[in-house]
Amino acid sequence: MEKLIIHRESCKSCHYCIVNCPKGALTMTGPINSAGYMTTEVDRDKCITCGICYNVCPDYVYEIFEEEAKA
Repeated sequence: MEKLIIHRESCKSCHYCIVNCPKGALTMTGPINSAGYMTTEVDRDKCITCGICYNVCPDYVYEIFEEEAKA
């Protein structure tokens, strides 16, 4: 299973990820980072980890990785 991680300190509130998310899983409702920008929040129920946010973000805010299966 893949997991989306948000590096909020890199976010500059450009909204590219929100506009391009096919499932509407991202909103600009996260905490304000140290640079004063409101950051994104992901609705894990809607997110399909498609990677579009990762591909359109100019500031490398998103990271997608494979979670290890728990035995």
